[in-house]
Amino acid sequence: MSSRYVLLALFSCFFVQACAGPKGPPEDLLALSEAQMKIRSHQTRTFDIESKDKVVRGVVSALQDLGFIIERANAPMGLVTAGKFAAGGFVELTVTVRSKGTEQNEVRVNALFNTQPIEDPKVYQNFFIAVEKSLFITS
Repeated sequence: MSSRYVLLALFSCFFVQACAGPKGPPEDLLALSEAQMKIRSHQTRTFDIESKDKVVRGVVSALQDLGFIIERANAPMGLVTAGKFAAGGFVELTVTVRSKGTEQNEVRVNALFNTQPIEDPKVYQNFFIAVEKSLFITS
């Protein structure tokens, strides 16, 4: 008989715990860390070109010059996705272009290698050098 009471007491404890509501998300859930801000600064460049379409075409040309296969390109939205096989894996890039005022456009690129974010600033520098060359040639 006492084992029934012990089981009933344990069950009651588990039941009460299960009914407890969540505490809520932490306040800093979507806050950017210093490391994330540093990576974002490597991923973003501003170009002094008025036409968003011209910048998107320059990004597409640069990606093709770097050996990427364009998966999607949506000029009105300013979105380009591309990928290529590299040594030991697959590199995927997502590039967004957005107007920044009337005279400039901002380009941000996110790079993944085998679904892991690439944090090396040299990778982003190489990409933006190729974009600058492509935009210079088309000017």
